[in-house]
Amino acid sequence: MKDILICIVLLYSGFAFGQNEQLAQYYYDKGDFDKAKISYEELLKAAPSNTQYFLRTVDCYQQLQQFANAEKAIQDRYNRYKQGVFLVELGYNFQLQKNDSKAKNYYEQAIEKIKTSPNDVYGIASSFEKKVLLEYALKAYQTAMQIQPNFNFNFQIGMLYGQLGKTDQMIDLLLTESFNNPQNTNLIQTQLSRFMNGETDNTAFKDAMRKALILKTQKDQDVFWNHYLSWFYVQQKEFGKAFIQEKAIYKREPESLLSIVNLSQFAMNEEDDETAIEILTFILQNTKDLDLLIQSNANLMQIKINNAQEKDYPVIDQELKQLLATYEINPFTLSLQLIQAHFLAFNLKKTEEGKAVVKKALELNLNEYQKADAKMELADILLLEEKYNQALIYYSQIQLDLKNDVMAHEASLKAAKTSYYKGDFEWANKQFKELKAANTQLIANDALEYFLLINDNTAADSTQVALKQFAKGDFLIYQNKKQEAITQFQNILKTYKGQEIEAVTLLRLGKVYESQKDYVSALSQYQQIIDNHSDGIYVDEALFFSAEIYNDELKDPEKAKPLYEKVIFNHQDSIYFVDARKKYRELRGDKNL
Repeated sequence: MKDILICIVLLYSGFAFGQNEQLAQYYYDKGDFDKAKISYEELLKAAPSNTQYFLRTVDCYQQLQQFANAEKAIQDRYNRYKQGVFLVELGYNFQLQKNDSKAKNYYEQAIEKIKTSPNDVYGIASSFEKKVLLEYALKAYQTAMQIQPNFNFNFQIGMLYGQLGKTDQMIDLLLTESFNNPQNTNLIQTQLSRFMNGETDNTAFKDAMRKALILKTQKDQDVFWNHYLSWFYVQQKEFGKAFIQEKAIYKREPESLLSIVNLSQFAMNEEDDETAIEILTFILQNTKDLDLLIQSNANLMQIKINNAQEKDYPVIDQELKQLLATYEINPFTLSLQLIQAHFLAFNLKKTEEGKAVVKKALELNLNEYQKADAKMELADILLLEEKYNQALIYYSQIQLDLKNDVMAHEASLKAAKTSYYKGDFEWANKQFKELKAANTQLIANDALEYFLLINDNTAADSTQVALKQFAKGDFLIYQNKKQEAITQFQNILKTYKGQEIEAVTLLRLGKVYESQKDYVSALSQYQQIIDNHSDGIYVDEALFFSAEIYNDELKDPEKAKPLYEKVIFNHQDSIYFVDARKKYRELRGDKNL
């Protein structure tokens, strides 16, 4: 019984202590330093060796300008533990009082402390960094490395150089550190990426990086620098330049095409089709690996289909047949089989033939992901045929077979869209609401778009008549019936002029015109959104899409620049903000040439 009582008392004490800590944190975060000070003093009495409580107590003294109390507390702490970090704290206490000479004296004492106790560098340098005393932090690390040559703080020193604006020194030191200790390369590249893609104007930094890396490749023939330069160009999305480096590497190390294969994927993801085709062609010319041959051919065919006009279809149809005749129908060629099925159904309008290809594939000995791929394609074709319920069955099977997998989320999104197309908006919106939190950003963004579309237009029109017409237009786009979709959206604009549905209809119409390369008509739709719906949720897209047309298609950067600028300054929460900022800087003359 006595033991039980002791346990209860201990549990209660621990609970009360935790509550006190939360209360102290609450007062501190709120800026109520009088109450926070009292709370932290009590916590420190109970746990006198707790450094966090001590530093918070001192901080409260300083916030309340009780500098004498702070000095006494720090001095007592230093006398007890003799740790150099408290010399930094004493110096900072005087700095807050504008007593720079005393502050400097204590900072120098902290540096001297490292000479006799090198391990103190960790606490001392960290304290300097937290107080943004970067020059002293730099000196602390450099002093420690002089005293103990086995210490390596090159990464920390390099980062401090960057924060101090000494970019050339930062780049040189970090690149040297990468070469000498390759195991640190990923960490260093992550930090270099942050500097290259940071919030501030980073043109000079990127230019310095490029020059430094080119110089390294010229002075040192080690392929390490070609890899690094390729990585740099990938960060800039200059895949053609990265490919030049990868080819140079491959000539000297022809054992693997992995880096080049990865580069082709990067180029495809960014829709740099010209470079992707060049890379894939190189892979086909330099490999005998069956999987790689099939994968590269499949990717090439997909690019061709994406950019094809109707007159190109017969040639593509023959090429797909020839590839499947060469590599045969088996689990390894599933990607080619599904591309053929999709092409037959969506481009040639031969849905029965497309379904037959998929059903034949499903008879093969496929793994669970391959089965899911095939079922997804079959469901897509059934949806194309307006066989909604059959499509939903296959999407549901994927969701059940691959729970919580990205492919399951994709199937959920397609199932939600299926219900949306057939006008079951209530059920569809429940699914879109859940998918807004999906781990995959593309799925989450897509779900959010439809969720807002249904909500906004249901609130404006409870009968959902306009929304049903709009969903029909979306379904025509899915069916690749673009001209019919244009007619449908134009009718909506005539019938529901000035209503909630107007802005998003203009946006959809603009995208359809873009897909047909009718850029003048697309710009006209976007301009109507900019002029008449400037306070709506689609104006950032209208601005960005217009800028992209002027910049990439019409080669008129002067018209693109102010549109990117409006996205940057007026729509910081837009998903296009980062891309708009990058493009704007390039047009302004900040581009690495």
